[in-house]
Amino acid sequence: MVAREKPASLGKVARPRLYEQLMKQILGYVESEQLGPGDHLPAERDLADQLGVSRATIAQALVALEVLGVIDVQHGTGAVLVYRPSIATVLRDLREHQNRLPEIVEARSTLEVKLAALAAERRTDADLERIYEALEVMAGEIAKGGRGERGDELFHEAVTAAAHSRVLAQLMTFIAEMVLETRLESLGQPGRPERSLESHQVIARAIRNGDAAAAAAAMQAHIDLVSDVALLK
Repeated sequence: MVAREKPASLGKVARPRLYEQLMKQILGYVESEQLGPGDHLPAERDLADQLGVSRATIAQALVALEVLGVIDVQHGTGAVLVYRPSIATVLRDLREHQNRLPEIVEARSTLEVKLAALAAERRTDADLERIYEALEVMAGEIAKGGRGERGDELFHEAVTAAAHSRVLAQLMTFIAEMVLETRLESLGQPGRPERSLESHQVIARAIRNGDAAAAAAAMQAHIDLVSDVALLK
């Protein structure tokens, strides 16, 4: 009697996350309405009502589209279409983004923790002024209902400059576009801008006090916070 080969093991089929389904529906709307670059999407509240989901879930789908460069979201103007991609292209790009996120976080931990420590040791008064100016920019953006992206960017640039390490600064420039992905994604999470600003303030205090170990620990805690993003779950 001939032994039968064991059938290949079957794994569970992954269920699409809700925000992925919403991305498809939003892109379907873009296609059906023949929207082009510069056109506005419906307001977040209107999308939530039409699709029967919470605004938080809609916001997550819009953040994903923004991270992938499909839309541009500005406080006060809403979501503006940058280009009209195919649904297949967006889902492929989303998978690639999800796959590289852990490596982006790893690179940030390697570089920015060291930069924070060096900034605490080497910062000048002018460097410190620039760091605190960035915090003010971010706080102002959040107070106006924004996410604080510009202030966040300025803060990390100021810490990098305060470290006075040309090579590390060049490496940060090299990964800048990838860091932008994590910045948009993190600050798009509910309540995250305020928490991110608070963690920036802890880093700034350690740098001001010249405490390299505390600055490094605070930066690592900050990166752990911003790496907790919905698109990885």
